[in-house]
Amino acid sequence: MADPKSKDKKSIGYHQGDVNTVISVDDVNRQAQELGSGVSLDQIAGMIKGEPFLKIENLRAGYGKMEILHEFSLQISKGESLCLIGPNGAGKSTVLHSIFGFTKIFSGGISIQNDSGFQNITELTPNQKLKEAGIAYILQDNSVFPGMTVEENLWMGGYLKEKPEEAKEAAEEIFDKYDRLANRRDQPARILSGGERRLLEISRALVMKPQVLLVDEPSIGLEPRFIEMVFEILHELQHVEGKTIIMVE
Repeated sequence: MADPKSKDKKSIGYHQGDVNTVISVDDVNRQAQELGSGVSLDQIAGMIKGEPFLKIENLRAGYGKMEILHEFSLQISKGESLCLIGPNGAGKSTVLHSIFGFTKIFSGGISIQNDSGFQNITELTPNQKLKEAGIAYILQDNSVFPGMTVEENLWMGGYLKEKPEEAKEAAEEIFDKYDRLANRRDQPARILSGGERRLLEISRALVMKPQVLLVDEPSIGLEPRFIEMVFEILHELQHVEGKTIIMVE
């Protein structure tokens, strides 16, 4: 049940196994502790296609004084998708939090490729990572503003844009793409179904036109029909728009 208007093109969603790489965070973290100096970047590179685009190198990160990731290394190439799996408490969401700037970094680094080479983004704030590095985070929990209309929620996604008109233009592009949201643009977000709210959250992240999407458990709490819709949208964002996607499931 793909929501995009290009319904004539057959799309194979992530729910059917179309993720480029699946990695168990628990296994990688455990390997890192056993090796002492972290998993070899050459080993990680062998799991992906093409040149690395986003790199995590020997990262030690956590919350407060608690270290969750121990010498964690990972990399992904541009336009690829990667799914992190593992039991609760393995550190899956912590990987996303660390990339976006929600954790304390004890050592190691995170870098992303730009026109002049790799940029160290380890110490950038979440706002800087969104605006300067093009990294957007789609939260696990319901993060829509229920009292605002669908359109106003999309405008909020462009809060870092220098001109408000740019956010409104981006919102119109999203309405042109997703009928399901366009039909509800003037309605409060609180009346949306779970799947529609998830679509709104993804779309709001797209207002800043990011190149990397961090997606935390996109299917959580959704009915099967909406899970299919969400994963087909993520599939299109990767294969049609060239987004790099790192998700936790």
